Amino acid sequence: MELKEYLETDLSQETVKNYLYEIEKFNKHYRNPEELSYQNLMEYIELLRKNYNPQSVKRTIYAIKKYYDYLVETGKTEINTASNIKLKDGKENPVQLQELLTEKELQKLLEPRRERYPMLAKRNQIIMSLLVNQALLVGEIERLKIENLDLKNAKIKVQKTGITNSRNLDLKAEQILLFYHYLQEEREILANNRQLSTDNFLLNKLGSGITKDDINYLVSTYQKDFTKKLTSVKIRQSVIKLKLDDGENLRKVQYFAGHKHADTTEKYKETGINALQTAINQYHPIK
Repeated sequence: MELKEYLETDLSQETVKNYLYEIEKFNKHYRNPEELSYQNLMEYIELLRKNYNPQSVKRTIYAIKKYYDYLVETGKTEINTASNIKLKDGKENPVQLQELLTEKELQKLLEPRRERYPMLAKRNQIIMSLLVNQALLVGEIERLKIENLDLKNAKIKVQKTGITNSRNLDLKAEQILLFYHYLQEEREILANNRQLSTDNFLLNKLGSGITKDDINYLVSTYQKDFTKKLTSVKIRQSVIKLKLDDGENLRKVQYFAGHKHADTTEKYKETGINALQTAINQYHPIK
C-alpha cells in the first residue's frame, strides 16, 4: 500500500495533502527514518519549535506519527518510534468537537432524494447509511464484499485496514431491506454493464467496484444543504462523539469505531468546558 492511499483511509483530502507535505520535509531531513531513535525525533521537534508556532508543530507531530504507523504496517520498521511524542504547549486533540454534526444533521443525510442516475439511488442510500449508522471509513466501504454481509443475522463484517481493526457490526432494520433490494435489483443491472464479474458489494455505474473518490464525491453533493463543512471523516467523527455523549461504554465505542487504542476514542469525549463551548457555539454563534 502506498503512503497516500494509507492516509486516505482515515483522513480528509486536505489533511492528506498537509501530512504528505510534512512527511516529505521530514524525509529530506532524515533519509533513513526507520533507523531513527526517539531522541532523533525529539531533536527534530525541537528544531521545529524554534521556527514554527505550536499549532504548526502539532500538525507535524500528527503527520510523523501517521507516517510511522504506515512504516510499521508495511513492515519497514517494527516499532513506532513516534508514538510517545507529545507537545507540552497544549493538549493534543485533533478532533474539533465543536464543528461536528448533530444527530438531527446526521439523520438529514439518510433522507431519500432524487438522484441524477436512478439506478444508483439505492446504492447511494446504502453508502450514506454505512457512514451514518456504522461510521465506516471510505476505504472500508470501498473494500466491502458481498460475503461480508449476513442479512439473516443483521450483521456486516468490516475488514481490517492499516489504521482500524476488523469488526462485526449490527445493521439497522431498514438497512437489511435496502441491502436486499439493491442486491436483487440494482446491483444485478450494474454488474451486467461489465463483462468481468466482481464480488464487490457496491458498484459504480460502469459495473466496477466503487472507489474512495466515488464515495467522497457523493458526500460532497450534500454540502449545499449544510453550513458546516461536510466530509466523510466528519460524519464518522460525529457518530463516534454522539455515542459517547449518549453514555455508551468507551470500550464498546472503541470496538465499534475499530480504533486500535482506547486513547483515540477518548479524544471524542468532551470535558465540562468543551461541552459548554460546544453549546455556546451551537445555540449562540457569534455573527
